[in-house]
Amino acid sequence: MTLQQLQYIVSLDDHRHFVKAAQASFVTQPTLTMQLQKLEEDLGVLLFDRRTFPIRPTELGSQVIAQARIVLRGAEQLSALVHELHTGLGGTCRIGIIPTLAPYLLPLFLTDLADAHPALQVIIDERKTSRILKSLRRGDLDLGILVTPVDPKEFEEVALFREPFLAYLPEGHSLWERKRIKRSDLRDQALWVLSEGHCFREQTLSLCDRPSAAGHENLLYESGSIETLKNLVRQGSGMTLVPEMSVDADDPHVRRFVAPEPVRQVSLVVRKPFVRRKLLDAVATSIRNALPAQRKETGELVGLAQ
Repeated sequence: MTLQQLQYIVSLDDHRHFVKAAQASFVTQPTLTMQLQKLEEDLGVLLFDRRTFPIRPTELGSQVIAQARIVLRGAEQLSALVHELHTGLGGTCRIGIIPTLAPYLLPLFLTDLADAHPALQVIIDERKTSRILKSLRRGDLDLGILVTPVDPKEFEEVALFREPFLAYLPEGHSLWERKRIKRSDLRDQALWVLSEGHCFREQTLSLCDRPSAAGHENLLYESGSIETLKNLVRQGSGMTLVPEMSVDADDPHVRRFVAPEPVRQVSLVVRKPFVRRKLLDAVATSIRNALPAQRKETGELVGLAQ
């Protein structure tokens, strides 16, 4: 069994087509087929069902391929670790970040990170939390920037900051004259929320226990964009909740909650074990250094007991 053979079966699993997998691996199709057959003979198992189109892994093959991804990722980490020990940060860093953080956090630190480590190729992929965790398991991503907690048995978290939730109101709203609002003020309010699959949606609903559609019984709108929800509110339709980073400090539509403010914990997440400690420290330091000085570190984590 060789790393090259493992790369071939992973490529075949990704493409589900012999010719496409061979092209992606920069080998001929007969070479890839021969190496697959040799690996199957060595292991004594059939890895792919050739009778289907597109081809697909067998039940045992799926388990072997999942482990092959881990082995290949470990080999890549080992190579990157040796490089870091000798010459500093280099190689590739693939970072997944959730959509409710990406537009606001990335501009703060990404350029500085790239300038500080010119030998490091940084690849950013905006994904929902579930896809980031799945990609960390598969080895497709090195780091995730998302809201925690996550499963501590499988993932390691490096806390970055706590971000408060703010209410976003249309002019003339019943809460407009309040300087600060209470969580209880959200009861029976017409509220816009993000579509399912966004962790921010679940955090919002845990605060107010209200559905989306902002009170319009004949309207269903599933948005993946906080900016879209803010625009709807500014047009006078309902209210929403937003993370602090998504608004300007002087935005007249913003109302803070009374202390302790509800917050979400933003962290770097990696799959255990993660050996590239210099990379992890460099990204965490870059993000922390880029945060505004007034970033709050206190507050009530959403989802905790009331």
